[in-house]
Order: sequence, then C-alpha cells, then structure tokens
Amino acid sequence: MYEIASKKELAPDIKLLEVYAEQIAKKVKPGHFVIVRVDEKGERIPINPASCDVNEGTISIAFHEVGKTTMKLGSLNRGDRIANLVGPLGNAAELGKYGRVLCVGGGVMAAPLHFQATSLRDAGNELITVIGARTKEQVILKEEMRRISSELFIVTDDGSEGYSNLDFLEGLLRKGRIDRVVAIGPLVLMREVAELTRPYRIKTMVNLNPIMVDGTGMCGACRVTVGGEMRFACTDGPEFDGHLVDFEELMVRRRMYVSREKIAVLFYKGLGGCT
Repeated sequence: MYEIASKKELAPDIKLLEVYAEQIAKKVKPGHFVIVRVDEKGERIPINPASCDVNEGTISIAFHEVGKTTMKLGSLNRGDRIANLVGPLGNAAELGKYGRVLCVGGGVMAAPLHFQATSLRDAGNELITVIGARTKEQVILKEEMRRISSELFIVTDDGSEGYSNLDFLEGLLRKGRIDRVVAIGPLVLMREVAELTRPYRIKTMVNLNPIMVDGTGMCGACRVTVGGEMRFACTDGPEFDGHLVDFEELMVRRRMYVSREKIAVLFYKGLGGCT
C-alpha cells in the first residue's frame, strides 16, 4: 500500500497527489510512466509522473477526473493509501543538449511535460513552452512553466486566454528558431504539432498514451504503428518520433471502450460507487 503524502487541486477536476514510493523515486525519470491501481478490485491505469523527490521518497502524479478510476483516485486524501503503484515503466525520454527546444503540453499532461522540460533546461537547452487547455480555468502550472522558459504561450480552445489554436507556431518554425520539439498531451494535439513541424524536418518527440493493461509488453493492448511497424508503447516507448506515428489508427483504438467507460461513470456516480 502506498500512502498519499499530499493532495492539491491544480484546476477543476485536475488533482496532484504526492505519494510515498521510495524505490520508484530513486529510479524514475521524465518520460517514464507508472501503473496505478486504486484498490484490489480496481483497473490498472498508466500515469506519467509529474515529479519525484528522492530525499522524501515520493513521486507526484497528476490526473484529470474523467473516468470511474480517476474519480476514485481523486476521492482519496492525505494519509489514504493506494493499493498498487508499479514503476518506473517504459523508457526515459531523450534529454540531450539540442539548443532551443519547443515544449508543447495539453491539459493535465502539462504536469509530466514540466518534469521533462525542467530536465531539458538543466541539460543546457533554452525552452519555448506552449501549454493549453479547453478553458483558462483548466490551464495548469502556468507560473511553474514561466519560470523555466524563455517564452511561454497559452492556448485555450475557447479563446478565453492566449491563442485559440496552434497556428501561431508557424511563425516560430519559419524563422528557424526551433532545434527540437517535445509534445505531450491529447492525441489530436500531438498529431497537430507533428504535422506543423513535418515540413521543417524538426525532430518531434511525442509521448503516447494508448490503452494499457499490464504495462510490461505481455498483453499487447498498447500496440501502435510507428514507421510502418508494430511497436508496444509500454516497452518500446512511450516516447516516439511523432512524424512516424500512425495517429489515425491510434485514435480509433483509443475510442474502443468509450461507451463502456461512460456507463461505468454513470454507475459510479448514480449508485454510490457500486461496480
């Protein structure tokens, strides 16, 4: 059992939990993920850590309460315990010295992006950062990102803060100001970033979030097509070259259980947590 050290609300329905996990904290790096199971009867969900503290023996995980499991996870408080926390899994992100790096994060995934961006800055890179959300109320870690970036841009779907889309990035790309791109967020965002950078042949790394079960390569649920070949996101990734990812196939696979997920939420909300 893994005890929750602290809990923070980053935005409406977006929580950040700091969890005591000493062995994971010693080894986790940006790009890795962990598998969380809230209780003994719960499903296993992958989450990218948002930070780690080796001295305190903790890692932080951020999540958006959109499904039954994330809602149950969000109902826990300091001192409560999570049944299982497995990791670090997958491969750490590439963190070299590239020059000027464009970092793009969407929604709750701005949290693991901050973890990775901080390491990229520490490696000697200059950061230009873009974080987005549906509305300005859902933009997270704005000041934290500002502190590590030379430039920060905000994008909201409804235009309530900053830009309303990513078209403005064309100006940066045309000027040749970008040496590397990292995008972490919804599939539609990562696909758009990859398509914007493709004509300029700028290496663009994305962190994929397909359906997973065991997270160790045995179930095959997380398979993705990269460069025309099948890969497992859990063991070959989760970071891949965005220009090689078949996003269309991946988006179809991600929608396979949407109806069942909605039913699970209805039962959880309407029947007091019954399964």
